[in-house]
Amino acid sequence: MKITAAQVNELRKKTGAGMMDCKKALVEAGGDFDAAIDFLRKQGQKVAAKRSDRDAAEGIVLGKVNGNKAVLLNLSCETDFVAKTDDFVAFANELLDLVFDQNLTTIDSVVAATYKGATVSEAITELTGKTGEKIEVSGLGVFEAETVVAYNHPGNRVGTIVGLNKAGFEEMARDVAMQAAAMAPVALNKESVSDEVIAKEIEIGKELAIQEGKPADMAEKIAQGRLGKFFKENTLMEQAFIKDNKISVAQYLKTGDPELTVTEFKRFSLGS
Repeated sequence: MKITAAQVNELRKKTGAGMMDCKKALVEAGGDFDAAIDFLRKQGQKVAAKRSDRDAAEGIVLGKVNGNKAVLLNLSCETDFVAKTDDFVAFANELLDLVFDQNLTTIDSVVAATYKGATVSEAITELTGKTGEKIEVSGLGVFEAETVVAYNHPGNRVGTIVGLNKAGFEEMARDVAMQAAAMAPVALNKESVSDEVIAKEIEIGKELAIQEGKPADMAEKIAQGRLGKFFKENTLMEQAFIKDNKISVAQYLKTGDPELTVTEFKRFSLGS
């Protein structure tokens, strides 16, 4: 399979790895980007995490709170130019209000909802006709908690919502929401990380240990150690708190109340 310069450049942008390393990875992976990224990691390359926001289009990410309910919406389009137009931004805000007003919880329910005498789907088709771009509701997060906050990062390319199990901790919840926006955790805690992700991290850890010359019978223990580091770097509750990296997010919350914790969070980010 012939690997094009455009493919190599795209992988380089997503991972930060060198051009030749990216080309070799793509050749080894037969052009499969996910497999190429795994190949780079197994070779010890420090690649940028793609995670849930990989291949995201342009658009806008907006979060809003009403009472004990928080909603995070990602409305996508093809270019930054359209994302900044008044019509597009207004439509995104109206969809947020619609989610609250009609108690919507899924993307399908939003698209099918009644909007100005028609459906959201029809409104999207109309806006697509005006802009000439594909437009879609690509992300929706909805939950309730005793304390809820929404954080919209300047530029509306990243947004988060966070829920805490006790009322009256809005300032701490906002700190955690900003943490989630900045540090892009893949899960709430290590118990929330999927078996698939854990298996992949262990596999990569073993490969790296063997390449470093460690005995095969030690590779499993070394991989488990690296898995612990993965949890600390990539799960919200175990991450070092951005305002005081000597404590974790979980420890920070306990300074407000020994039983205070995050019940749920959601983060959306547009692709770069």
